[in-house]
Amino acid sequence: MDEIVKIISDIKSGNIKPIYFLMGEEPYYIDKLTEYIEDNILTEDEKGFNQMVLYGRDVTVEDIISHAKRYPMMAERQVVIVKEAQDLTKTIENLEKYAENPQPTTVLVIAYKYKTLDKRKKLTKILEKNGLLFESKKLYENQVASWISRVLKPKEYTIDAKAAAMLVEFLGTDLSRINNELEKLQIILPKGTQINPIHIEENIGFSKDFNVFEFRKAIGDRNQLQAYRIAEHFAQNKKEYPIVLTTGMVFNFFSSLLQYHGLKDKSAGNVAKVLKINPYFVKDYDIALKNYPMKKVSAIVAAIREIDLKSKGVGANQLQESDLLKEMLVKIFN
Repeated sequence: MDEIVKIISDIKSGNIKPIYFLMGEEPYYIDKLTEYIEDNILTEDEKGFNQMVLYGRDVTVEDIISHAKRYPMMAERQVVIVKEAQDLTKTIENLEKYAENPQPTTVLVIAYKYKTLDKRKKLTKILEKNGLLFESKKLYENQVASWISRVLKPKEYTIDAKAAAMLVEFLGTDLSRINNELEKLQIILPKGTQINPIHIEENIGFSKDFNVFEFRKAIGDRNQLQAYRIAEHFAQNKKEYPIVLTTGMVFNFFSSLLQYHGLKDKSAGNVAKVLKINPYFVKDYDIALKNYPMKKVSAIVAAIREIDLKSKGVGANQLQESDLLKEMLVKIFN
């Protein structure tokens, strides 16, 4: 995020590169930088003749170069933006000659999502020398909660730890999806609000009591009654809670717990870092560590593999999801 701030700061101060090659697995920052350049480098009057948005599926690299070599009309520079440039993967190396000698009056933006250039190739080195090469990397799960807080702070909102954890649990590390949900909350809630689990449940639709987050916690706490109640809720809402995702989550939990057992440094910071989990969840792992010895965890991991196979029709005659979830819990708790 600091790199994004610096790029925008440089643009504001007039330090504008002739090429911005924005690549990487996380599309959120690529979209934000592209949007900022699209909105801010040219005035509204200049955009009509001097700003062009192209899409990778509709053009060739040669088309892009042709547009980039044009001279601006009644303006200091022109902006050429290529969105979804990952569709040009097979021919992107053809940009090399232009990158060696880019048009100084053109700002060429290449939004190359979900992919990265081979850093050993000549094009990469040229872009680093003559333009700006930015890689947008996926955040680990344990980094997303602090990202949410940073996004909300300038907008005068805060979020409590459990609410942030719920968003990550339900939406994963997809920053665009998380940001969309945060923007919905900002429309509904007044500035100064601390977003809590009730806000998440009422406005985004995630139950604060019956969800994979609470299911995992109930299992870790050995709270059998709550675990069976949540399992029954999952079985009655198969579309929202498919068993494959549920067993996958529980499997990942116990696999991480097995790894936790083997750690020498069991400090909260190291656990979050090694297991790549939200620091908020470390206390849940601490409790589970005491409730499930390493030998038992190994047996549980093996049992969940069998349940997963049965859920896919292997070695079972189409058992009901409720039966499979109950069988999984029996093997975990007994």
